[in-house]
Amino acid sequence: MSTLIRNGRIITAEQDYIGDLYIEKDKITTIGVNLQTQADKVIDARGKYVIPGGVDVHTHLDMPFGGTVSSDDFETGTRAAAFGGTTCLIDFAIQSKGQKMREALDIWWKKGEKATTDYSLHMIITDLPEAHLEDMNEMVREGLTSFKLFMAYPNVLMVDDATIFRALRQTGQNGALVCMHAENGSVIDLLVQKAVAEGKVAPIYHALTRPTTAEGEAVNRAIALAEMASAPVYIVHLSSADALEKVAEARDKGVPVFAETCPQYLLLSIEDLERPNFEGAKYVFTPPLREKWHQDKLWEGLRKNTLQVVSTDHCPFCFKEQKELGRDSFAKIPNGGPGVENRLQLLFHHGVNKKRITLNRWVELLSTAPAKMFGLYPRKGAISIGSDADIVIWDPNKEHTISAKTHHMNVDYSMFEGFKVKGNVETILLRGETIVDKEKWLGKAGRGQFIKRDTYAGAWK
Repeated sequence: MSTLIRNGRIITAEQDYIGDLYIEKDKITTIGVNLQTQADKVIDARGKYVIPGGVDVHTHLDMPFGGTVSSDDFETGTRAAAFGGTTCLIDFAIQSKGQKMREALDIWWKKGEKATTDYSLHMIITDLPEAHLEDMNEMVREGLTSFKLFMAYPNVLMVDDATIFRALRQTGQNGALVCMHAENGSVIDLLVQKAVAEGKVAPIYHALTRPTTAEGEAVNRAIALAEMASAPVYIVHLSSADALEKVAEARDKGVPVFAETCPQYLLLSIEDLERPNFEGAKYVFTPPLREKWHQDKLWEGLRKNTLQVVSTDHCPFCFKEQKELGRDSFAKIPNGGPGVENRLQLLFHHGVNKKRITLNRWVELLSTAPAKMFGLYPRKGAISIGSDADIVIWDPNKEHTISAKTHHMNVDYSMFEGFKVKGNVETILLRGETIVDKEKWLGKAGRGQFIKRDTYAGAWK
């Protein structure tokens, strides 16, 4: 099967030009102008943008948490991602206490068999005695070249500084990358206990018991541990100016520290947690939403490359039945929110259209940078000869209102309900095969492949 995409405005992280793409089977084989090549299928992309498929490096599909399981599995979650322009995502396999990492990997590979787009996995480490260090090397050989550790959620996911240092020292040797959830979990746990004891149980207290200083302190500590271990570190879902300042200081000194933020921190605020009738529970995720002024600092961080990636931390729980588990206390509300379908829309409208970022930076943040950071580039995140033909044909003039009534995520609300955006997907190709065309789904469960990733190679300076 061959496909010719004609007359599109091809936009990459570095380039912006009118051209044609010729795709043979699953790869881009020719790029040029007015190509005369015959093809089985011809797509006229005149007036549209042609960009590499989005890469979301932070999702939680079919994830057990807080007595329930996230409502999107690998079939529904990857399908929603595709409708939003994301053709590859990296989810998380979770090592239970005392479990070999291989056992966790096998569980998540089984979950991933239903994927409709390509995917990879990070390994969440909860237990790392010396005997398990070789497990990390085994994961790298299997193509899992990143590990996530938590400084939050005591007695569930949180590990101590010695474990973090041990993991960083190991990745410093095997070339993998440690992703850190950086909040001071021990202090937050005390603040939560105190609030609940005082009867302060509304959703707003989720944010009030997780102050920005708890994030900033943990980010600073994670960076210090990485420096001591002579290893790079990647801060996930950075939400506040306090944390951003610590990353900027370290990068100015030449420390290899990197960070992502998410659309919710760029566009929502702590005020959403105060919505009446328990509606604030829809916005309970971690780190929590901050005061609005932090948004401008995060946008500045994206412009200055203090933040290199925008991911979603997509972890949906339905409002009815799941979020309502915490109606009597914010501490019981499952942490997470839906967003995998809206990332490109929101960053295009509120970033590009509002002149906060350029078109090239839009592609870089949502596709190329995450692909480079996590060992997928140039197979993913690129429009170049030999790259996978993961292509988004984007209509910059198409208007859309985000709503749970029309989205494809398996969740009964949208964090961005009623947001009007200009710019949306028209056609999506996954390895040369059209899976979305003018809002019609053409993909299928099991079409996605697990992608083995290269190690972190110091692509970011």
